[in-house]
Amino acid sequence: MNNLLSTRPETVSENQIRFLKAHRRHHYLIGLCRLLLIVAFLGLWELAAVKEWIDVFFFSSPRGIMRYLYQMLIDYSFFSNTGITLLETIVSFLLVTCLSLLVATLLWYMSSLAEVLEPYLVVLNSLPKSALAPLLIVWLGTGTNTIIVAGISVAVFGSIINLYTGFCQSDPEMLKLIYTLGGNKRDAFVKVILPASIPLILSNMKVNIGLSLVGVIIGEFLAARRGLGYLIIYGSQVFQLNMVITSIIILCAIAMAFYKLIQSLEHYYRKKF
Repeated sequence: MNNLLSTRPETVSENQIRFLKAHRRHHYLIGLCRLLLIVAFLGLWELAAVKEWIDVFFFSSPRGIMRYLYQMLIDYSFFSNTGITLLETIVSFLLVTCLSLLVATLLWYMSSLAEVLEPYLVVLNSLPKSALAPLLIVWLGTGTNTIIVAGISVAVFGSIINLYTGFCQSDPEMLKLIYTLGGNKRDAFVKVILPASIPLILSNMKVNIGLSLVGVIIGEFLAARRGLGYLIIYGSQVFQLNMVITSIIILCAIAMAFYKLIQSLEHYYRKKF
């Protein structure tokens, strides 16, 4: 019996080590597959361009994109255009996060107000935001303010609805316990609702960063003289497809970087708590 008790922790430890190794191998394998997939895609694309299976004028090629990206780095247009799009996206994302959290909290505190505003939030969330862009230009003019508001408009209504729904689905037994012990709504929100909703808020942020980027690009299509959205719309007008595709690839890289950043924050929270 003593031998069994003495060897059990060691067995558990070995199992944990094997699990962690298998977990790491799985992640390495997934990363390798992703890398091989994109390398195969780029290789096939370049081969199709070299063999003239596709028209390089319309479809460009990885080599042409690399040349154009190098030119952007040399003349600093990469930093100016990417920088302004990054700034507008970050500002839009932060405002969406703060505004949606504030409004969702207010709706949770005032259930009657939530019942009144819920259908309007659903309608505004369903409205194509590109339809609002001409109005934003008339109201705010062309410039950074219009683009930031466009970025906010794409993400904020859906974010409010998701957060409010998550707040309302918190553990009713925990809320009942708070109220039984003499707590008020503020205590219930601070001690139960908010801590339980941290994973939801982080998950919501992962969606909002992409939507904010989409809204910023829509705004730059219509109201900008610089930025990646402007390069896309200008390049399509003058048939500079290298400019268009390079800008799209940069946008993909930005979206992936933002997603990985928030995902790392989410993983850190899960490990810590």
